[in-house]
Amino acid sequence: MSVRARIAAAARSALRRTHAIPRMWVVAACAGTFILLVPFLFPLNGRPHADWLQFLGRFHPLLVHLPIGLIVLWPVLEILGMKRPALREAAGLVLQLALATCLASILFGLLLAYGSGEIGTTVTRHMRGAIALALELLLALAIRPAWLTSQRSPWYFILLTAAVTTLAWTAHQGGSLTHGSDYLTRYMPRALRNFLAPSAVASHPDSFFARHIFPVLDAKCVACHGTNKEQGGLRLDSFESLMAGGKDGIVIAPRNPDASLLLKKVTLPPSDPHFMPAEGRTPLTVDEIARIRAWVQTGASPEAVNVPGMFFAEDRDEAPPPVGDYSALMNEILQMQQSQGAKLVPVSGNPSDGLILRTTDVGATFDDRQLQKFQRFAPFIVEAELGRTSVTDSSVETLIQFKNLRALHLESTAVTGRTLGKLSSLSQLNYLNLSATKVTSDMLAPLKSMPNLRHLYLFETPAEPKSADSGVRSSQ
Repeated sequence: MSVRARIAAAARSALRRTHAIPRMWVVAACAGTFILLVPFLFPLNGRPHADWLQFLGRFHPLLVHLPIGLIVLWPVLEILGMKRPALREAAGLVLQLALATCLASILFGLLLAYGSGEIGTTVTRHMRGAIALALELLLALAIRPAWLTSQRSPWYFILLTAAVTTLAWTAHQGGSLTHGSDYLTRYMPRALRNFLAPSAVASHPDSFFARHIFPVLDAKCVACHGTNKEQGGLRLDSFESLMAGGKDGIVIAPRNPDASLLLKKVTLPPSDPHFMPAEGRTPLTVDEIARIRAWVQTGASPEAVNVPGMFFAEDRDEAPPPVGDYSALMNEILQMQQSQGAKLVPVSGNPSDGLILRTTDVGATFDDRQLQKFQRFAPFIVEAELGRTSVTDSSVETLIQFKNLRALHLESTAVTGRTLGKLSSLSQLNYLNLSATKVTSDMLAPLKSMPNLRHLYLFETPAEPKSADSGVRSSQ
């Protein structure tokens, strides 16, 4: 090869080397710009969008663990690669995979939030943390070739450290979204928890709201309706935000439980798409719903210490006894669930936990005669929701066959209390709602002998006392 040809070849080689790094930075700049623009393509405005977006977004929890594992592995390989070059080559591949899976996770996470209409401080932080992490990985990938050549610049390890730190912070925001903002403090010793996470209702610590309403909302609702997420524009992490409502309007209508959207949502059948809490979270118990209803019925005050007309003994931690296996009757139970009449709904997937008799879909058309048809399932029914139906005092003759009955709703019925004494044979009964009935105080005397009756509701009845004097002890 002539001297002139050699010079030309060397020049071309030098030119390629000169343009190699700029080209890489151009690619990195374009990719970085795209990452920054993605949130603008799917703006989180609190409005839900197409279901197929949510369907795709549900893959975010599956994908998000891939970059986490790869990013944790990346610095380990770089450190070990100081003595084993093969591991350093593997570190480069791991970094590329981490960036690719991080970008995929960001995209599917945005689809999830955009499709479901989730907004909130923690949602925003989680998204911004993921974007910052992707940019750090992108920069690290861009400068890694130069670092491998010189191994003198500290910027690569600075980016590596920053990426790991950003990963930890972003993962914490994700944990708060999934498990609630108190997932790290929930089981702390009380003194330490009060110091690190003081209650949002500390201004009235002795009020009924602080003792009995806010703890329920905090445990079962705030994960989706708080600073972390504001589904439907609704926050339930303080009295003020609860009463302000959300995009669907107010959720608490003082003195009108039936018009309170919150109570409507938590008392829907679990199979209903509007049932709350959603996403498989633990539903509110009968007692919790009753306390919220009672609080709303009496004005939904943030300061009131007691709720007149509601009495309950101290809670016990004893697990309810099993009721037996109703599997042999499952075909009949399923037929009832599919009908438009009263339904039998399993308490859980465990048959020994019993059945709930629900009359929401039939209302006033359900009477004593129809109740008798459920005697076949009597040993397995642990809760009977007969409120606002047409049952009368005669229904007690059927109800006493439900030997494992623990909760009985008779509010807004024609029950007068004439036959209430017969309920004393129900040794497991711990909840009885007689609100808006004609029950008088003298009809309650037989209930004093019931050892497990902890919750008694007497709103708008002649028996509603003016003070905390009842056969059932009032909680303090």
